[in-house]
Amino acid sequence: MNMHEPQEIILRAIEAFNRRVLVVSSEFQILAIRGQADDVQESDVIGQKCYKILYCRNSPCDACPTLEVGRKRQPTLSPGYHPTSYRGQVPCLYSYPILNGDQIEAFVVLDFDFPALDALEEKLRRTNAFLSNLIHSAVDCVIAADNNGKILIFNDSAAELFGYSVNEALNSLNIRDLYPDNNAREVMRKLRSEEYSGKGKLKTYHTDVLAKNGDRIPISLYASIIYENNREVATIGFFHDLRDRLQISAELEKTQLQLLQSEKMASLGKLAAGVAHQINNPLGGITLYAKLALEEYELEEGVREDLGRILKDAERCRDTVKELLEFTRQTRHLMRPHDINEVISRTLFLLENQSLFQNIEIEKRFGESLPPVQADIQQLNHLFMNIILNAAQAMDGKGKLWIETFKVSAKEQIGIEISDTGPGIAEKDIPHIFEPFYTTKEEGKGTGLGLSLAYGIVENHGGRITVRNRSDGGTAFNIVLPTANGENEGDQGAEN
Repeated sequence: MNMHEPQEIILRAIEAFNRRVLVVSSEFQILAIRGQADDVQESDVIGQKCYKILYCRNSPCDACPTLEVGRKRQPTLSPGYHPTSYRGQVPCLYSYPILNGDQIEAFVVLDFDFPALDALEEKLRRTNAFLSNLIHSAVDCVIAADNNGKILIFNDSAAELFGYSVNEALNSLNIRDLYPDNNAREVMRKLRSEEYSGKGKLKTYHTDVLAKNGDRIPISLYASIIYENNREVATIGFFHDLRDRLQISAELEKTQLQLLQSEKMASLGKLAAGVAHQINNPLGGITLYAKLALEEYELEEGVREDLGRILKDAERCRDTVKELLEFTRQTRHLMRPHDINEVISRTLFLLENQSLFQNIEIEKRFGESLPPVQADIQQLNHLFMNIILNAAQAMDGKGKLWIETFKVSAKEQIGIEISDTGPGIAEKDIPHIFEPFYTTKEEGKGTGLGLSLAYGIVENHGGRITVRNRSDGGTAFNIVLPTANGENEGDQGAEN
């Protein structure tokens, strides 16, 4: 480098700095300007107010370092004024005084950036964007609010759960609006207490929240208080919707009860089978000795008639035991053709002599020459027994029961209608009558399983079952079953 006059070197150094260098008076008039000055020409700005020419202001900038230099008479570094039109950056201004003895003649102002400032700002922007994306992508609801209840964070999951838009929640919603029955106070009380997960924290707290449409939604809440200098400034909560979990839990509970009931019924079946076998032995003896007495002894006519009655009743008991054994026997499903009239008659044989049916008139309207249905005989017994018993119980042992069978016109189906003169079913209950554990009986008088099992049996046989109230009182169950087509006879391999 060729050596020049010191003043020239200084000027070249200022030009090489490639930043704006200003010399202003104590009245903010520009005395000299060098370096980067956008589209401003030097000849146009000398003598003008710096804040007016450079920043279009009517008064000195709030962060002007020359004010501080004038007060302290020392060099000062401060953030510069940064309108949006000024390169989109935030400059730093460094100012120092030009002294003449004890008097300040002018101020020098340099604007520059720290080299790492843009990188730090970009990293901060990326971090904030990542955190925002993380919160809004969360599966659970994330909601934060200040001490006045104004919502500061309301993610997309919260918008979906509560029904408010994000903008609506941030601009007009208070956190207290999300809790019914003033429960927000209770949540804050627990948050501030030492008893629940420690002060400032709340874990797995189950409560209800209120959606925009008024629905109460059960949730599990994880919440904490945000502190700044040991002072509460905000709260944040993570809301987990419990509706699916509670539904699954209820279904599991129903399944467990159904399993217990099935085990109970299986145990009763085994017990009934054991009792039936025990009854068969003395019945055999009664029948044998009654026949021997009739054959080997010369008896009076009255005695022979009495023995005949004993034989008849013993045979009737034997037939009942036989049906009971057949009914309770646990076998594989045997889908075979069966006469529907015979199946219903066998079920009635087991029921009609019970005390419950003593004051019930049973009218059978069996269709003639009906084609057989492809079915499992034991399941059909269960089906008709459940429905007929329900009808008898609904009539409280007094009334009339109709059982009708018929061929469904133009279809390979058989129809069965079982109706009674009972009180009928409330219209609100009809859509739920086939649901498991749904019962209209008094507590302790029904499990709610009978009709659901009947529905399942009909569905398994490819049929359908419906219920309606009769116009003249009572209930009518209508069952439709497909006729045997000869293609699926035999063991279907499904366990009962």
